[in-house]
Amino acid sequence: MGRKGKAGGWTRGRDGEAVRLVAENRKARHDYEILEELEAGLELRGSEVKSLRGGKGNIAEGFVLFEEGEAWLLDVHIPPYAQAGPYHNHEPRRRRRLLLKRRELDRWAKKVRERGLTVVPLRLYFRGAWVKVTLGLVRGRKLHDKRDRLKEKDAQRQVRDQLRDGR
Repeated sequence: MGRKGKAGGWTRGRDGEAVRLVAENRKARHDYEILEELEAGLELRGSEVKSLRGGKGNIAEGFVLFEEGEAWLLDVHIPPYAQAGPYHNHEPRRRRRLLLKRRELDRWAKKVRERGLTVVPLRLYFRGAWVKVTLGLVRGRKLHDKRDRLKEKDAQRQVRDQLRDGR
């Protein structure tokens, strides 16, 4: 996805197209070991897109369910758009269909079924005018694995700081 940017800020994607990050699931990188990543589109209503353009959305508790040959994004919170009124608004935590190629969908559904892995959203962003989500095929980390990872990151940070101070 190109350079890292703060939520709401514009960056450039790998093909030079404007990318604006709406939400990022930073906790997933701590709780899970990410095996693969995949970009998917979302089937949204107009009020959902307007709400996301305002920089609102939370993907921290989200996950993907494979059902009847389709992939569904669940437990992602997109708040109602205030200007839409009560009749033209959406349900904040409704199921949203993921737009994936058949081959990708079948391959990931098979991995989730066989190996006991899960799929979680990592980033929600605009690529040009389209809302996209980066999905991660993940395996849960045990508590001791999380601690080991934190120790590794701390050691790397100390080495980097010593190298920087040594120059």
